[in-house]
Amino acid sequence: MEITQLNTGMVHHPLSDVHDGIMSAESFTQIYNMYYKRVHKYICYRINNHHAAEDICSHVFEMVISKYHTFSPGKSNFEVWLFAIARNAVTDYFRSQKKRAHFSLHSILDLVLPKSSPEDLVIRDDNHQALFQALAKLNDKERNIIAMKYAAGLKNSEIADLLGVSGSQIGVVLYRCLKKLHKELEAGGQYE
Repeated sequence: MEITQLNTGMVHHPLSDVHDGIMSAESFTQIYNMYYKRVHKYICYRINNHHAAEDICSHVFEMVISKYHTFSPGKSNFEVWLFAIARNAVTDYFRSQKKRAHFSLHSILDLVLPKSSPEDLVIRDDNHQALFQALAKLNDKERNIIAMKYAAGLKNSEIADLLGVSGSQIGVVLYRCLKKLHKELEAGGQYE
């Protein structure tokens, strides 16, 4: 039995509930309730299309059901396995679109930020426009790592497991990305 610790406490993933490659409804419900929001945020962050993100997220959880019997706690923790499925689904989406991803956070602001007054929305949009432009200047790998870190809430070690690199390398990439963003924002007079 794998134990995953989240901000909400300890949750057990009963691998013993898989019989003949079929996951119990209770196991799936527990996994879905625990991870849906994070997986959906990650996908939205990466593809910038709320409707397509819902479809991709559904596909991810279908894959969890059909491939759960292949999960091996000895290889990685459950979150790493789940977000590898999500990352692969996003990659498949981009392949099917046959275009390069355009990065923007405009469509997911409502998912991440609380509802605000119209005045607050105008101020927020003005303040974040430079940030969006700076984020768009990062390459795909950097945007993916930032999405895993800040949208999905993964730890550096979990991101490293997903990408097959060391945790310190992820830390270096994140540090450099944040430094690039800081430099871009300073150049635009947005950050002092």
